[in-house]
Amino acid sequence: MGKFDNQLFFQKLLQWIPGLASLVNYRREYLSYDLRAGLSVAAVSLPVSIAYADLTGVGAIAGLYSTILPLVAYALFGSSRQLIIGPDTATCAVVAAVVIPLAANDPILRWQLVIVMTIMIGIWCLIAGRLRLGALADLLSRPILIGLLNGISITIIVDQFAKVCGFSYDFGNLFARVFYIPLKVPEMHFITVLISLITLMLLIGIKKLRPRWPGPLIVVIIMTFASWLIGFDQHGVNIIGQFSNEMLSFVSWGNFDVGLMRELVVPSVNIAVICFISMMITVRSFAAKNNYDTDADAEFRALGIANIVAGLSNGFVVSGTSSRTAINDVNGGKTQLVSIVAALVIALIVFFLLSPLEYIPTAVLAIILIYSSWSLIDIKTILRFFKLSRDAFYLSLATLIAVLLIGIIPGMALAVLLGLFLFLKQIFRPTDQLLGVDTDGRIHSLSNNVKPIDNAIMYRFNSPLTYFNIAYFKKRIINLVDESPEKVGYVIVDTIPCFTYQDVSVLLGIEELVRALKIRNVVFILAGRRKTLKRWFKDMNINMDKDYIEFAYDLYFSMKMVLSKESMADVEEQDD
Repeated sequence: MGKFDNQLFFQKLLQWIPGLASLVNYRREYLSYDLRAGLSVAAVSLPVSIAYADLTGVGAIAGLYSTILPLVAYALFGSSRQLIIGPDTATCAVVAAVVIPLAANDPILRWQLVIVMTIMIGIWCLIAGRLRLGALADLLSRPILIGLLNGISITIIVDQFAKVCGFSYDFGNLFARVFYIPLKVPEMHFITVLISLITLMLLIGIKKLRPRWPGPLIVVIIMTFASWLIGFDQHGVNIIGQFSNEMLSFVSWGNFDVGLMRELVVPSVNIAVICFISMMITVRSFAAKNNYDTDADAEFRALGIANIVAGLSNGFVVSGTSSRTAINDVNGGKTQLVSIVAALVIALIVFFLLSPLEYIPTAVLAIILIYSSWSLIDIKTILRFFKLSRDAFYLSLATLIAVLLIGIIPGMALAVLLGLFLFLKQIFRPTDQLLGVDTDGRIHSLSNNVKPIDNAIMYRFNSPLTYFNIAYFKKRIINLVDESPEKVGYVIVDTIPCFTYQDVSVLLGIEELVRALKIRNVVFILAGRRKTLKRWFKDMNINMDKDYIEFAYDLYFSMKMVLSKESMADVEEQDD
């Protein structure tokens, strides 16, 4: 009995900590692959995390804190074997857009707000995981996400361009900044521009000649060594400067304005959704590539725990990172041990090799951010939407333009509203088809080779019937009957796509429709869900004239029913 309880406890433990299973049952032959992949991930994560800290508006050390414990947390609680978690371009840009205006010029308050927001995001993710909202991953709006990523990437590139050239902007609006860049040419710092160009050429060269090498790390090492050797700061070049591995003290939290947390509630929910959406795309892509399953609810929990850990360790928001996950996969990473190895390497650098990092030029980090953001720009996909779906194209383009015109946070909110309105439009006024029969007796949408059934309309309504579209459904049926150039004696409706749940408004609407068709001497046939529909009408105590409503097994049975009745009518006419 005790043994059974231990097994049950262990099974429950593995449900909450999926990564533990691969570590407990670790295969020794994976070790060399995981060590190599872990070192590669650490090599890329180190400079990128420092750059994202600058993007978020906090000290460089916060970027390293955001990379250590969250990696370990996800390795234990995540269900993906390949995913690498850490600071992400889109989420860091959104956090900065929320926090920087609230903190004004107070760096301590800015860091505090980032920490609070990160913990709040983690809590929302935990609640979503508890409510099993992982199914939200099946409702991902690719057009909104593509438009959002393009808008954020362009915004980051414009923002970082000032650091690359060694000047500052006089305007907050993105288009004003772009317009006035030519006027800033006299203010550009020549040495900073030269360092930026060298950094960019090194990144491009390493990517082309040695794509598997950790380009950002190599470039940072080279430029940091040059900065220390030459003394870039003495020539007017901005560098990170001295920073320690200290965290915010408890004393500094005594002056924190708790009322500011109200301003973080809605943005933190939005960022939690963005994090989960972008993470699940990466999780599912690599799981499909490597032929294993993942658990969306577990991913929500893991994302929540990773962000809470990041906040408690004085870091900022983390999410799934596609670029570092790809590096893990390319280097043959097999299990979650890769994340633990990467975390240990970065922790060693933070505690023992931190002082050399102060010589990193900020222009180098800006170039890394621009280089990373450039890879996220995907105008081709937006143009591809134009061929696939005009609604998707306009939604994606509107998201991109909104982010550029009114900013990341309001642009994102507007995009979500537009997506919601588009969805409601599709539900309120869905597409529909008239069906017919081809020469082989198969049912399709009407075309040159598919003809309608004599004396009948066969109809498909491409949306679940609800209280807010039943009136439109009735109007469409009546209009089709009244406007038909041929005599109509039957209306056959495919019930599979439209009768999905029991709605009293829908059933009463069908009762009204049958009465309207009876006046026109038209029989209404519901094809499919025969037993279910009969039970629904019986439960609602709705009785209709049985001469004008029929319940059939499917469309083919309905078609045979109509043809049979027409044949019998013809025979009766001949007898008369």
